[in-house]
Amino acid sequence: MGIRVIVVDDQAMVRAGLCAIVGSQPDLEVVGEAPDGAAALDLVSRTAPDVVLMDVRMPGMDGLTATAHLTAGDDPPRVIVLTTFHQDAYVFQALRAGASGFLLKDADPASLVDAIRTVAAGEAMLSPAVTKRLIDAFATGTLTAARDDDPRLARLTARERDVLTQIATGRSNAEIGEVLGIGAGTVKAHVNSLLPKLGARDRVQATIVAYDLGLARPR
Repeated sequence: MGIRVIVVDDQAMVRAGLCAIVGSQPDLEVVGEAPDGAAALDLVSRTAPDVVLMDVRMPGMDGLTATAHLTAGDDPPRVIVLTTFHQDAYVFQALRAGASGFLLKDADPASLVDAIRTVAAGEAMLSPAVTKRLIDAFATGTLTAARDDDPRLARLTARERDVLTQIATGRSNAEIGEVLGIGAGTVKAHVNSLLPKLGARDRVQATIVAYDLGLARPR
């Protein structure tokens, strides 16, 4: 079965372009489109997509609010936020709302298609430019670390803290295993254990928590 996708954008021409890109792939299927966040929530309830391409600024319910509603439900779709706005606030709000990916609308079609496949497989995806701004924000103090007594720290074992710190560097399971001297399978088990403890859906969410907790610092 193909990956089911819906497109949410208030501009009809943009929706048509995104639908054309997605529909051109044999493993992707557009199952609907919506002009705003409220319509997107209704559409998702009726079509059960795997991935939602979500615009940020729309009349009525915006994309960030809609994303928070979608990801708070049972068995939620993966959300990729698309925007033309190069503003850190949108990036952070989208990720904290539960988005699994963030792409600028000037990304090439191949990057969009790859992002859909990546998040549908359960991974997270950020464009390099977005990742750089995220790290720069922590470096300049735009985002502040949580207190040392944050209760989320108490939920983690010492090894899970080590793994979380390595996740924040962008290393793969195999690379983390090499650094910590454990097998990739053991790393995966730790990742699967720490994500629900942190309330994180994926590695991007876990990275944000790692910076929030002060376990990671920009290099």
